[in-house]
Amino acid sequence: MSVEDRGMPGLGRPRQARWTLMLLLSTATYGAHAPLLALCHVDGRVPFQPSSAVLLTELTKLLLCAFSLLAGWQAWPQGAPLWRQAAPFALSALLYGANNNLVIYLQRYTDPSTYQVLSHLKIGSTALFYCLCLQHRLSARQGLALMLLTAAGACCAAGGLQDPGHTLSGPPPAAAAGRTSLRVTRRGLLLLILYCLISGLSSVHTELLMKRQRLPLAPQNLFLYTFGVLLNLGLHAGGGPGPGLPEGFSGWAALVVLSQALNGLLVAAVLKHGGSITRLFVVSCSLVVSAALSAALLQLQLTATFFLAALLIGLAVRLYYGSR
Repeated sequence: MSVEDRGMPGLGRPRQARWTLMLLLSTATYGAHAPLLALCHVDGRVPFQPSSAVLLTELTKLLLCAFSLLAGWQAWPQGAPLWRQAAPFALSALLYGANNNLVIYLQRYTDPSTYQVLSHLKIGSTALFYCLCLQHRLSARQGLALMLLTAAGACCAAGGLQDPGHTLSGPPPAAAAGRTSLRVTRRGLLLLILYCLISGLSSVHTELLMKRQRLPLAPQNLFLYTFGVLLNLGLHAGGGPGPGLPEGFSGWAALVVLSQALNGLLVAAVLKHGGSITRLFVVSCSLVVSAALSAALLQLQLTATFFLAALLIGLAVRLYYGSR
């Protein structure tokens, strides 16, 4: 039984339990991002510079990886020169950095609703690169499951939540979907396609590196996040005038950074021991968590579209990982 085919290692119940717990934690931290970010808003706007949050998140991940190595939880890499093992991760960091900045740049050419709906095309691009780069073939049943997953994400983003009329300080993009007219320019559509392609390529390229190198996960993360910190430090320094690195940060903002750092470490483990397709299911299931937290914390109402999306996600999981 392979990890990618079934979504969990077939190495006994204890390890299956740990794998399941890791997937649940990853889903929870991923889904908590939008509601926590909404709670950071002051007068409808994020009071800190987005690049600051990204930089601090990458720095937190780097420090956690360094601590695990210094504490002896995982061994330092041996054999090939360190630079030769680290260098390939520069491309992964570059791809992730490009994607993070594309998300911000896209807001100029499309509304949040359209972005949330069309961005789920990255499921198809990830599956494409997964088959091409890793030479895996998806069955018709698995292909149908991924199509259902794409439809579920689009449904949840398009109208899974609605504002019952209360005044909210910056609802998450999913919440705004039911109230904003769809708009996308030609350039925005091209950038969305580029975003989806880069997203799929970054995930599959990182998975390929992590599985081909005979290294523990912590050193690999150390390489990736070192490049990530350097890249985002340069982007933050060249971002022009705005709030400084600690300015505008509250307790909620600190929780956003910590949760995203934890999520990044969990996603890396999913890519190494599971795969890019497993990560897609984690991201899609996190939509349910995000909507539920938005309803609980932001007083938004779940709509019939949300329950349709949850049903489609459950069916997709059953089709992809169920008995054949």
